[in-house]
Order: sequence, then structure tokens, then C-alpha cells
Amino acid sequence: MNISPLASVSTKNIGENVTIHPFVVIDEDVKIGNNVVIHPHVTVASGVEIGDNTEIFPGAFIGKEPKGAGATARQPVFEKKVVIGKNCSIGPHATIYFDVEIGNNTLLGDAASIREKVRIGSYCIIARCVTVNYETTIGDRTKIMDSTHITGNAEIGNDVFISLLVGTTNDNAMGAQGYASEHVRGPRVRDGAMIGAGATLLPNVEIGEGAIVAAGSVVTKDVAAHTLVAGVPARTKGTTHKNVKDNE
Repeated sequence: MNISPLASVSTKNIGENVTIHPFVVIDEDVKIGNNVVIHPHVTVASGVEIGDNTEIFPGAFIGKEPKGAGATARQPVFEKKVVIGKNCSIGPHATIYFDVEIGNNTLLGDAASIREKVRIGSYCIIARCVTVNYETTIGDRTKIMDSTHITGNAEIGNDVFISLLVGTTNDNAMGAQGYASEHVRGPRVRDGAMIGAGATLLPNVEIGEGAIVAAGSVVTKDVAAHTLVAGVPARTKGTTHKNVKDNE
């Protein structure tokens, strides 16, 4: 174990072969697995669990408490816990709020932001400056590229690809009807779907399994499985190739 004398480490639950660099702050009740590396200027709050072989890069904040500063109508509800799986990489200045679970072998890019009550699967890439808002689920082996925003109450399946600069929304009334779940619902992107660069998905639309949304499209209604849509608003342009399993 290699802990810098310039780090502030309050937990004693630390595995073997752990490296903690200078100016790291780790609170009590943090569990750190084996072979973990934590780079300078990382903050880890109480209630965080870090799996074996995970590396956390400079400036990351893990276990941030959501606070509305009196300006937000929606009151966050969360548990003070974060679980990060094995073999993960948490990029510089990434922020992970409380009540987040991340599977094994998942990468968070530089300055990614993961809000409360988010669940992310294994073998995912959440790239640079991606924001994932509250109560969203992301399946396994999904890739979400740079500067994309995943809105609150969204569902993203397994093996999904979402390109850069994609926008998603969850409220057609833009707050006028409050924030009850029946009014605020993000898109549902089913397994194997692909969303092109700069596309916009409006509230409560479903992108079917294996569907493709072309770059720059604005999706205002559901997209059937294995369908290609494009345009503003997006319209059906054809079908996509089904997965190999579907043809067996």
C-alpha cells in the first residue's frame, strides 16, 4: 500500500496494493478494493465502494450530494452510497453523485457527470463531458459519446450506441405541470439501437430494438424496431439489418 503523507485518508477499509496520491481526500466509511489507484485532488465521500483494479484520475469527485440551492422545484431523493465495479476508469474531473451504481470494466470520460439514482452497466463507455441525469438506467456494453446529454428518467438498453452532441428531453411542458413521474419521462432506447450525431430525442419516445436514428434528426414519436429514421421531424426511410441472432 502506497499512501502519500499529503493525502487525507480517514477510512481503514483499504485493500492490497493500493496507491493514493497527494492531495486526495477520502472520508470514513469508504471501501477501496485491491490494486486501486487514486490520483491527486480526488475527493471520495463516505458511503463509496470502489472495486478492484479501478483507477480514478485527478480532480474526480465521487459521492457528491445533490443540492438545489433553493432554485429547483424537484427535490432530490437519494441514498448516500456509490458503488463502482472492478476494472473501471474514472476520468479527470468526473463527478459522480450519491446513489449511483456502475458495473465492471466501465469508462467514465473527462468531466462526465452522473446524477443521483443512475445505474450504469458493465463494459460501457460514458465519454468526455457526457451528462447523465437523475433516475436513468444504462445497460451493458453501451457507448455514449462526447458532450451528449441523457435526460432524467431515461432508459438506455444494452449494446446501444449514442453519438456525440445528442440531446434528450423529458418534459413537453417544460416544468409547467410539475415534476411528477407521469409528466416527466425521458426517451427509451432499446437494445442495439444507434443514435447519430446531433440528433434530438423528445420526451417519452421509444427507439425500438436495432433501430437507427440518422444524424441531426429530431425524433417526435416512437421508432419501430429495426427501422431507419431521418429528418426534422424524423420519418421512416427504410429498415436496418437485424442482428445475426435474429436471422438464425
